[in-house]
Amino acid sequence: MTDTTVNPLAYDVEQAVLERYEAGARQPEAALCCPTDGYESRYLEILPQEIIEKDYGCGDPTRYVNAGEVVVDLGSGAGKNCYILAQKVGENGRVIGVDFNDEMLSLSRKYLAPMSEKLGYQNVEFVKGKIQDLALNLDLVQAWLEKTPITSVGQIAAFEAECDRLRQSQPLISTDSVDVVISNCVLNLVRPQDKKQLFQEIFRVLKRGGRAVISDIVCDEAPTAKILNDPELWSGCIAGAFRENEFLQMFEQTGFYGIEILARQSEPWQVIDGVEFRSLTVQAFKGKEGECLDRNQAVIYRGPWKAVQDDDGHTLQRGERMAVCDKTFHIYTNPKGAYHADIIAIAPYEEVPLDSAPPFPCTKDMIRDPKQTKGLNYNVTTESGDCCSPQSCC
Repeated sequence: MTDTTVNPLAYDVEQAVLERYEAGARQPEAALCCPTDGYESRYLEILPQEIIEKDYGCGDPTRYVNAGEVVVDLGSGAGKNCYILAQKVGENGRVIGVDFNDEMLSLSRKYLAPMSEKLGYQNVEFVKGKIQDLALNLDLVQAWLEKTPITSVGQIAAFEAECDRLRQSQPLISTDSVDVVISNCVLNLVRPQDKKQLFQEIFRVLKRGGRAVISDIVCDEAPTAKILNDPELWSGCIAGAFRENEFLQMFEQTGFYGIEILARQSEPWQVIDGVEFRSLTVQAFKGKEGECLDRNQAVIYRGPWKAVQDDDGHTLQRGERMAVCDKTFHIYTNPKGAYHADIIAIAPYEEVPLDSAPPFPCTKDMIRDPKQTKGLNYNVTTESGDCCSPQSCC
């Protein structure tokens, strides 16, 4: 992500994006983001053709969502991803599309009733908001402005106070309320000065253990000044693209863990001034906050690498019983998490109650002695079973 604070852009990013996508809602525009062909066809069959034609994405984050989950789609546009998700999460799930563009909101909302009738249930809603401020419901803001129009500078303070009150009392998306946040080629459209807040908002609304699955455009080098100062390239998902490595660093700096590249476009979508732009889909988890308590747990890293390091700097040696705190143990072994396929869990023979567990020194790596796991008084002898039968351990 290029630093534009020293040399501010000579145009209004939000206005350029708004106008481009208003036009894209009225008439399909092929040049808006790169086309995606990888959607599962069975989810497209019941979608209105207009929604498919006016979808502007660069990946398919919907394929990583499961039944029963609560999902927020940032920059939901025409609603294609939301109506796909409505089928995937099912009647017990919920889908919330967030967009700032009235034209796009009108288009997506137009099909709420017909899609509900086809599905046999209603689990989708589209709300107006900025994706970098997911607490502020802009429909409520608009209603307040209609009753209390601002006609003087002195009234701005009252407006700002009302916005703060709405964020607290009637948030658009509540804190810790969402299983998955997805986005499809939208984060790059946000102003540079708002991108840090954008990631913080994604983190805020996710439940502990929730995840973000984001498809966006990235670049291999910083965009040139010529690229940055072209409003058509910004609204076209180019000028605001993240540097590929910095995109992942944004998740890490926000507090996410288990950050993983799920899909990466092999050939660039566009090359401009020698800078390559391509689609990337990243998954990242929330939930490593909290105290570290020692309950005599250990994990073994399966390999194939000789050693790996997690997002907190813990190094796992292949084949070694590495001591971990209770929080890290559950992160590593969560079947819905990022690590479980590579980890063997070693639970203690006698559970250590949480209320009596001592602090765990998470600042250093330690090998867990088997006697700690089994208990110091463990002195059992067993006879070997028949290891030659098909049902045996061998």
